[in-house]
Amino acid sequence: MKSRPPFLFSSLLMKWNKKFNVRKLPWKGIKDPYRIWLSEIILQQTRVEQGEKYYYAFINNYPNIIDLAEANDEQVFKLWQGLGYYNRCRNMLATARIIAKNYNGIFPSNYPEILALKGIGEYTAAAISSFAFNLPYAVVDGNVVRLLSRIFMLDINFHSAKGKKEIQDFAQSLLDKNNAGEYNQAIMDLGATICKPQNPLCTICPFISNCKAHANETISSYPIKKIKKPLRERHFHFFILTNSNTFYIQKRFENDIWKDLYTFYCIENETMKPSDLPTFLEQAHLPAPIKLSQVLTHQKIYGYFYQIAINSTIPAKKLGLIKVKKSDLHLYAFPKIIASFFEKFNYL
Repeated sequence: MKSRPPFLFSSLLMKWNKKFNVRKLPWKGIKDPYRIWLSEIILQQTRVEQGEKYYYAFINNYPNIIDLAEANDEQVFKLWQGLGYYNRCRNMLATARIIAKNYNGIFPSNYPEILALKGIGEYTAAAISSFAFNLPYAVVDGNVVRLLSRIFMLDINFHSAKGKKEIQDFAQSLLDKNNAGEYNQAIMDLGATICKPQNPLCTICPFISNCKAHANETISSYPIKKIKKPLRERHFHFFILTNSNTFYIQKRFENDIWKDLYTFYCIENETMKPSDLPTFLEQAHLPAPIKLSQVLTHQKIYGYFYQIAINSTIPAKKLGLIKVKKSDLHLYAFPKIIASFFEKFNYL
């Protein structure tokens, strides 16, 4: 794995990049580490097409890292709504505040300090280091793993700690260390636009003559697939409690999905039994629920929405509920499944 390949990999890649790479991205080619970092955090677990609008929204609302560090958490979560994986957002806020406090608002310019920041792993640290400061660290994302696995027929399980290190070391051995930022962008672009997961454009790939998987007709076998675990199924019953134009919502604090987001009064149970209901709902006539679902990485969420008009007082404080006018619901960050309910029934 440590030996050099029998052809000039970086030379072929950089020639393709200069002559044929026309991929345009709003953060491509910039040197501002704040914007590079922001784009990388947004694009974790998010498609580029979806991430672009969020990138612009954050840049427009928080032009620099000090602005983000001083931002209101609720407003940032609301801006993040729809991207999911809210730990990314929490870590992003924490890192912005660390840089504001410990680095006077100036992004650190060396790899170890960047890697030490919350929410930044080896890939993101390499991306920021190389794109902003041209430091010689190879990026290894899904596009790079797929490209290298196919060209060199690497029988490596990238999903294991050992496999990640092997591919990281191999990618580092190929890096054009004098042009690390340009090289890293080029290899990711080639993977994203040519060596695609499905229907790769092999005939216009600069490595067609060198690609072992292509020569052996084993493209579909690489990279090695991750064995998926069955999804955990969860059932949430949401009670949309209203009094005229007032809604009752609650914030989730437990260390679980949707932490720091808002939901309606909620009971998690596969089947709803009368004994599960709080006292003030025991005598209520429950309407047939509206059913929606959402698939997360390891879970499938089933949501059941009950719309109930409340004519008497309820123990809102005891239940952790707050009153919100319908016209103000848009100010709060909700999980995707509730945002989908709002959209489907024109609540906002």
